[in-house]
Amino acid sequence: MGPKIAPSILSADFLHLEKDIEMLNANADIIHIDVMDGSLVPNISFGFSIIEPISPIAKIPMDAHLMVVHPERWFERLAGLGIDMCSFHLEAARKARLDASELLRQIKALGMKAGLAINPDIPVKSVYKYIKDADFILVMSVFAGFGGQKFIYETYDRVAALKEEIKRQGSDCLVQIDGGASPANAKNLYEAGVDIIVAGSAVFKSEDPGATIDAMRKF
Repeated sequence: MGPKIAPSILSADFLHLEKDIEMLNANADIIHIDVMDGSLVPNISFGFSIIEPISPIAKIPMDAHLMVVHPERWFERLAGLGIDMCSFHLEAARKARLDASELLRQIKALGMKAGLAINPDIPVKSVYKYIKDADFILVMSVFAGFGGQKFIYETYDRVAALKEEIKRQGSDCLVQIDGGASPANAKNLYEAGVDIIVAGSAVFKSEDPGATIDAMRKF
């Protein structure tokens, strides 16, 4: 059993989004939803105007990755739309002077799985004290904000170190990575300790997205 695959709809065809969601329902494990505010990251993606119509047609878990300055303002509404997993950036909590542990608890209290994300320039040790409060840690393998970036090779070491610390703490916290993943590196990511692989361009720009998803979890 390989990793779970969570294709990012940031790379989907927005003129035919329903068709792409149906494809994910049939092939993927999780639907990854990248929300960017143009402030925490230098890009704007989409918000509730896209999430709301996706919600009733999604048949697999939905994962909202909040790349926004005040993530706490989104939690309750996302939970109401049936979002299953929700992550925010440690950098966002710091900028807003909010306690990341408290934000993780707020997400859980709403019935969602709680995740904490970090960019490649944030030391992985920064999340160790939050492992006990998180359901998953999202290690960005590119810098948050844009799709199609090249995978950062140092991610393997960061994931391995994080996985070792999770084991040391006796936690069942999962490790998710986002950015530059493809069938070419999926096995190595899984062996390093990744439980959930987010993939955008590799899936949606392939000739056969379903086969690509399958290739990333069955080696």
